[in-house]
Amino acid sequence: MKRRDFLGVSMIASAAMFTNRFSQSAEARIEVLTGEPIGRIAPEIYGHFVEHLGGVVYDGIWVGENSKIPNAGGIRRDLIDALRKIKPSVVRWPGGCFADSYNWRDGIGARGERPRRPNFWVDAPEWPKNAPDGPWKYDTNQFGTNEFLRFCQLIDAQPYLAANLRSLTAKDFYEWVDYCNSPAGSTTLAEMRAANGQREPYKVRYWGVGNESWGCGGNFTPEEYAAEYRRFSEWVPRYGLNLEFIGSGPNGGDLAWSRRFFARLAERGGFGRMAGWALHHYSWNVSQGRTSDWRQGKGDAVNYPVEEWYELLYQAGIMESLITDHWAVMGEFDRQHRVKLVVDEWGAWYKPGTESHNTHLLGQQSTIRDAVLAGLTLDIFHRHADKVSMANVAQLINCLHSLFIAHEDKFVLTPSYHVFDMYAAHQGGQSVRTVFSAPRSSYNRNGVRASIPGLNGSASLQGNQLILTVTNHDVAQTRETEIAVRGATINEISITSLTATNIHEHNSLDNPRAIEPKTSRIEARSGGPFVYRFPPASVTRLQMTMT
Repeated sequence: MKRRDFLGVSMIASAAMFTNRFSQSAEARIEVLTGEPIGRIAPEIYGHFVEHLGGVVYDGIWVGENSKIPNAGGIRRDLIDALRKIKPSVVRWPGGCFADSYNWRDGIGARGERPRRPNFWVDAPEWPKNAPDGPWKYDTNQFGTNEFLRFCQLIDAQPYLAANLRSLTAKDFYEWVDYCNSPAGSTTLAEMRAANGQREPYKVRYWGVGNESWGCGGNFTPEEYAAEYRRFSEWVPRYGLNLEFIGSGPNGGDLAWSRRFFARLAERGGFGRMAGWALHHYSWNVSQGRTSDWRQGKGDAVNYPVEEWYELLYQAGIMESLITDHWAVMGEFDRQHRVKLVVDEWGAWYKPGTESHNTHLLGQQSTIRDAVLAGLTLDIFHRHADKVSMANVAQLINCLHSLFIAHEDKFVLTPSYHVFDMYAAHQGGQSVRTVFSAPRSSYNRNGVRASIPGLNGSASLQGNQLILTVTNHDVAQTRETEIAVRGATINEISITSLTATNIHEHNSLDNPRAIEPKTSRIEARSGGPFVYRFPPASVTRLQMTMT
């Protein structure tokens, strides 16, 4: 078989790609145990993150009501249509670090009268020296609370608002909840909301109490933040809603932050006021001769050697131990595990240089590597569906691990978008235990031999549908894999696969459809195991009808 045959993925139902028989030669094995449930896959795991950073809001979401670009009340129409297709579930806003200096009152009222403020990121060292001034640098507040909540309505997603704990007061937080949720005509802020075009309450359920409070969100100790968390979350008006407060959790593997916070919160029985504990984890190449510093430890988004392909996926795989380790620490104090993990920032982060426009701070291209990383991470969340209640990929558009790239009237779906589309069938399903056995992929990490799992994946059940998603991390090896489904008989299999002709392939403004998934249907002929050949550097979904 030529390389193009398996990297292009024509998906012809033949023995070359699929056999419905037992294979003695299969080098890998996947066993789906339908009788061993893990937990419901919360749709909120498929959440997104919007921050006023570079081109995320201005030139991304918001184009303005008078723009020639098709829009709905100023919001980019292409973005609305693409998001509705993948069931976005929840969107976090306005940050991120931007939230820590944001006053929600600046973003309401007549747009022509809203103040212009310096953006938190205006002095970021990554800011392109030749970037012009504009709303991405000095925020005009044209996109505020009403615009964001209208955006959520248009895409059928729940809003998740991050409150400014560093520079505003608990009273400001209380009043933001009042503005968003008070019944029509009941309070002065409800009347203000109506004057701004929304008479009925928005009924916002998810509220983040601060952001990265160990760093840009106040540089608190865990004990100091516990006191602030209590103060902000106590006696907030609920207006009949089950408000879900999310605490500002650790930076990556900082278990001490979780332990010290939970120990202090437990002193006053504070777990009843907390629904989620936020965890942030970004993947970059910290081992390839670089430092762990977030400004210096990153490689290129497109032009990377094979070693960096593997190292980035290795960093992404750390998510598994972060979840289990923090979960164990949380359980030392919250023995009933009333508080779930919320991974509200995750994705790949590269050095500057591949952004589509010089106003897109932290913008980067997205290759097939980012698609594999997205699938790998979502599969980890599925395998821990009993622990993770929400996750928000960072960020939505024109920044970091985005699903979209846009500039003016051009709009691109990245490979990661296609993964979210393929994986959407998992939402709300019952995650079941799935056992993977495959050769590991080897590479050099600073001159020392290292390896990562060759295959990764997860499975879920919805009615008579079984969804199995698999990532093949190897850049060169097709993995012939025997797949056995225990406790069910398979009748029909629909296969969708995403891969590329080379590992640096990406969708750009000039070539928006370089990477797209391919789909075929196969009729199963027996109730036994079958064999599928997973292409190199790929993400695959097998959707099976059971009897």
